[in-house]
Amino acid sequence: MSSATDPGDHRRKWDKEEYEKLATERLTEEFDKPDKDETPVKRELLKARSYKIDLDSNLGKSVVISKTTAASDSGGYYCNVCDCVVKDSINFLDHINGKKHQRNLGMSMKVERSSLDQVQKRFEMNKKKREEKKKQYDFEERMKELKEDVCDKTFIPYVLII
Repeated sequence: MSSATDPGDHRRKWDKEEYEKLATERLTEEFDKPDKDETPVKRELLKARSYKIDLDSNLGKSVVISKTTAASDSGGYYCNVCDCVVKDSINFLDHINGKKHQRNLGMSMKVERSSLDQVQKRFEMNKKKREEKKKQYDFEERMKELKEDVCDKTFIPYVLII
């Protein structure tokens, strides 16, 4: 920026050549240096939890909270991964399933794509489970089997209902 030669002219005059030179220097520096020095973090794909979330342990309990009470002991649900307290169970579940929490666990929000073979195996497994349940809860057939197995007529079969 240069000032005017005329002392009566109070407006600034811009040196276009000087600023064009600075702009080209800045552009060449940006193109020459690499985009990022860090390699992108490879996070594992999203997977199902292997543990059960305990929402009922503090239900109905009264807790005295003071200024010196630790965040984990204060009212609400404490997330030890993110070190935050959430006030109710719905928001806690939203937090647990949310992007910030999953990222702190080292997972991305992407899910692994299943192949056709994996889907077919899953269908077969679920079909077998359904057949086992049907077989397990058929009460009349179970009573018939117990009667056939018992030779002694004095034996009174008892059935455990699960």
